[in-house]
Amino acid sequence: MNQISRATIAAGHPKTAEAGIEMLKLGGNAFDGAVAAILASFVTETGLTSAAGGGFLLAHTHTHQNILFDFFVQTPQHRKTQTPMDFYPVYVDFGGAVQEFHIGLGSMGIPGNLAGVFEVHRKLGTLPFKVIAEPAIHYAKNGVKLNPFQHYLLTILKPIMTASPEARRVYAPSGELLQVGDTVFMKDFAATLAYLAETGAREFYEGDIAHQFVKDCQEKGGYLTLADLKNYRVIERPPLTFNYRGHTLLTNPPPSSGGTLIAFALELLSQIDWNKIEFGSDRHWQLLAQAMQLTNVARKTGYDAHLYKKDVAAKFLSSEQLTTCKQQFTRAVNKLGSTTHISIIDKDGNAASVTTSNGEGSSYMIPGTGIMVNNMLGEADLNPSGFHQWPENCRISSMMAPTMVLKNNSPEIVLGSGGSNRIRTTILQVISNIIDGHLDVKTAVENPRIHWENNQFHLEAGLAVDNLENLPFMPQTELIQWQEKNMYFGGVNAVRKREDGTLEAAGDPRRNGAIASC
Repeated sequence: MNQISRATIAAGHPKTAEAGIEMLKLGGNAFDGAVAAILASFVTETGLTSAAGGGFLLAHTHTHQNILFDFFVQTPQHRKTQTPMDFYPVYVDFGGAVQEFHIGLGSMGIPGNLAGVFEVHRKLGTLPFKVIAEPAIHYAKNGVKLNPFQHYLLTILKPIMTASPEARRVYAPSGELLQVGDTVFMKDFAATLAYLAETGAREFYEGDIAHQFVKDCQEKGGYLTLADLKNYRVIERPPLTFNYRGHTLLTNPPPSSGGTLIAFALELLSQIDWNKIEFGSDRHWQLLAQAMQLTNVARKTGYDAHLYKKDVAAKFLSSEQLTTCKQQFTRAVNKLGSTTHISIIDKDGNAASVTTSNGEGSSYMIPGTGIMVNNMLGEADLNPSGFHQWPENCRISSMMAPTMVLKNNSPEIVLGSGGSNRIRTTILQVISNIIDGHLDVKTAVENPRIHWENNQFHLEAGLAVDNLENLPFMPQTELIQWQEKNMYFGGVNAVRKREDGTLEAAGDPRRNGAIASC
């Protein structure tokens, strides 16, 4: 898009983007738009996120404040040992691989998304919350047609989306899973959100909804208590801040690991003179793969991103392994990558980058609310010590990394992605595509991607890299050539402010991304 816009949003569904931009048309700011889009996504992208999931919002205000709102899922205050847990495996067929997930009331962590949207609105919003919630309420009450991508998600998640009577009433009301073009109605959620817009988030965490939620947990095998819900708080953190080729980058700080790993990889890439290497050449892909491989080593061995500096870059360029490590990098979110992202910039220079997730969902819906709760305690990657061994009362670490690039203290690029472990390599590549490759944002997002991890080198369709044998890790690496672009490689939704002040945006076609402007 080349037209002059006052504000632009990129999101995971056309109606998510429309909900956000409607707030800007009503005179709201980027944070009003972001909150409206998040709420809408609970309806329009129901296979990826939920009001009872968790996420992060990175905010830059026109007064140059930078805040990371952490409203990700929290572990309960206490582990039970005597009560049988409602916690069981389901098997999801991806059409070539079957993956095991765990669902049930025992898989649920303390939800953060609702607390997050209310807190962001309280601190940075301008429009009444009832106005901001209206698009989501309208979508939930009147229905949203199921597009091919959302249908694909529901299909592969069918064992979860049909495991409880409440979920079946939404996703398989006639006994069979909804098909492309069918309408998804979430009337209970419409009523619940309208009620919460009047009463506030505390009703979810302390009122009748909380009591019903906890009653089911206590009677049927879940961990959560009233104290868990009542004591949940959104945490404001200073973003992880670093420089890359004259640009200031902001991203998600520890305890989450994705932002730190992106910073680490970009420090390695900063030592490369791209003027001497053809962008998109074999050598380009080799260097990217090598940066990913060394970042993976750092992640497993616990390298502190603040200690990399020039000596590490020298090791990178000589292909030596990293050996000096301090900070334990935690594991990331699930391999499916049930996550979605929203990016927005308004006319005043406010910007928001927000990533949310519900895991795959626990299948449990809080009765009468239309809200499916997350299954973050059932995610193997989030529980490296084993299920039911999580640290008590602790914010779960995530690979999610809402990110911004600032130039002269003003938002230049706002981006983020779904995609589990691929989030860090996906964001890395799009940033490098724009800054190093000088690509427009649409081309930067749609360019083919690679991903190296655990001795597997994935090349997306459109790439044919030769001369890989001179990479030191290739003899032990399995090469996987994808035949089409796929959501495996993430879903970057990005907005960029050009030097002339105009805005451009891109929604990632891998996940049906969409844009809207005003």
